[in-house]
Parts: sequence; structure tokens; C-alpha cells
Amino acid sequence: MRHEILKNVNRIVVKLGTGVITDSSKQPDPAQLEQLVAQIAARQQAGQEIVLVTSGAVGAGMGALGLNKRPAELADLQACAAVGQSRLMAIYENLFARFHLISAQVLLTHEDLEDHDRHLNARNALVTLLRKRVVPIINENDAVSCTELKFGDNDRLSALVASLLPADLLVILTTVDGMIRNFGCSNPEIIPLVEHVDATLEAMAGGTKSSTAVGGMATKIQAAKIAIRSGIPLVIASGRKKNVLARIVKGEVEGTLFLPNPNRLRGRKRWIAFFHHPAGALFVDDGAKRALREKGKSLLPPGIARCEGSFQGGDVVRLCDLDGMEFARGICDFSSQQIASRQLPRIEVVHRDNLVVL
Repeated sequence: MRHEILKNVNRIVVKLGTGVITDSSKQPDPAQLEQLVAQIAARQQAGQEIVLVTSGAVGAGMGALGLNKRPAELADLQACAAVGQSRLMAIYENLFARFHLISAQVLLTHEDLEDHDRHLNARNALVTLLRKRVVPIINENDAVSCTELKFGDNDRLSALVASLLPADLLVILTTVDGMIRNFGCSNPEIIPLVEHVDATLEAMAGGTKSSTAVGGMATKIQAAKIAIRSGIPLVIASGRKKNVLARIVKGEVEGTLFLPNPNRLRGRKRWIAFFHHPAGALFVDDGAKRALREKGKSLLPPGIARCEGSFQGGDVVRLCDLDGMEFARGICDFSSQQIASRQLPRIEVVHRDNLVVL
């Protein structure tokens, strides 16, 4: 099955976690970075396109500034990111040059991908770089970005970049061999294949105890949700293994493979589903939920039980059932105040063309 899914892979997004590229002193690990860059160069030489999403700027900055623990204050995090990002890029540039490859720094914020024009510009820039056989090296613009430093992570960013392009494969290289069942017990085992992300799988995922990193396996599961709904397979594997990328692309059993959803979302639907911080929520009754999920209908005022948050027409909102479970997202044509007034005519509040079932 792996070989069949991965046989036509051409465009690959590779995410490198902080733990994979730094040593015990929190500094970038030259030998480790060299072997990872060599793997990426080999994929380029094989004719594939590679986009690299790298963590490690804050960690590199911590090492340079003599810090042993990730700072709690935003200004200190930004200082670490600013110092570490330039150091990290200098290392990457030198390493890729050894393989006669040009690399390009691309720093993104959530707003770059949320705004539709900037979203398209980012995609065009990345596609142009790939066409010119340049390796884009992407990181969050942590030196100026507030929300991402507090709540974001590069696992999610890598999935968003894969969805943006779109890519044929997302590979998240980390310090473990994949999703592990019975983690921390005497009988741990790698889960080689995940067909659906369910509550049981999410319960297995934990955070991270690293002093330099954010996230852990929980954020990788969130990234998996984005990738597979976008129709992109995801492999989580160990970045400490030699030639791991080649084995993954060949379809060998390596790490954990998340199967893509066969009903791949189109570009605009992906933008609605994944690239926004929803401004509010609409809670709908069971009849409206069935109409939206099973019949492809638009959302009309009678189906709305209540709304939460303050939003304007044109904002993206969450669509939830009466139990509070989000099952869709969409662009709402009316403000929260208009909806709460209960005086709307029988007209589409969220049109089906602007609605994505998750």
C-alpha cells in the first residue's frame, strides 16, 4: 500500500523539529544538519521538489544567548528567534552550497496565509522558487509574530505549507520513530499505518517535555488532520536515521504513514478550512447538520440555534452541532449581530460554495 500511495510523489514538504537539528547544548548540530541536507539534496538530484520547514531558531538563539530554558516572556522569545534565525540560515546556506544548491529564506506569519491575496502570493513565490530548483527554507517569523509564538508550532505550519502548494507528501522528521502505541510502557510499538485520526489516536498523543521545542506528538496529529483532509499523505519518522527520506519515498515501511482522504479539498476550500482563526461559531440543530453534511445544502437562518463571538459578514466561522462539536467551517454572509436579531429573511447565512465539511 505504501508503494502505491507514494509512487508518484514529486513535491515534498519536509519538516525538521528542534530536537532533530540541535545537540545537547541547544546549539545547531553540524553533523546532523549535514546528513539531513545531504538527504534533501539527494531528493533534488532525483528530480523531486523539496520545501524545508525548519524549527530551531529559538533553540539556536537560546544557545547563543546562554539560556538553558525556553523563555516565558514574549520579548525574550523574539530575541532568541532573531538571533537564532540568522545563525540557522547561515548554516543551511553553507551546507546546501556544498551540493551546488541555492536555498531561500521564507518567513511567514499566520496573516500571510489567512489573507487571500497574500496567500496566493506566497504560493506563487514558493512555486517559482521550486521551478528554479531553489530549496525554500520556511519558518514562522517568530521575531515579530505574537500569536504563533504563544500557540503556534511548525508541525501545523508544515501542514499548511503542504496544503498551500499543494504537495504530494508531507514528512515530519522528529526524535522518535513515529506514532507509538503504549509510549512510556514496557511494550511500546510503532503504529505503521493510520487510516483515520480518531479520538483513540488523539488520546495517545502528548505534548513535549523539551526545553527548546513547542508541541510534541499532539501537534503532529493536528498537522495530520490538515494534511490528510487536503489529500496529502503524511509520514512521521525519525530524523536521526540515515537515508530515511529515500526509504520513505521508496515506499518502505518507515515511521507512521497517515493515509490521505480520497476526497481532496480544492484550493479555495482548503483556504477556508485551515488558514483562518475563526471569528465566531454558529451552533446548528440536527436537521441543519444533516443538510450541511449529507446533502450539500447551504445554512439557512431557521437551522441556527445560537451564535457565539463577535464577527462581521465575510468572516470565517466554526459550524458546530448542539453538543459543541465543530463539523464544518464557512464564510458567513452576515454579522453576529444580524444573526442574533432573528430578523434575517430565509436566505443563505453560509452558502454551500463557501462551506467546508471537516
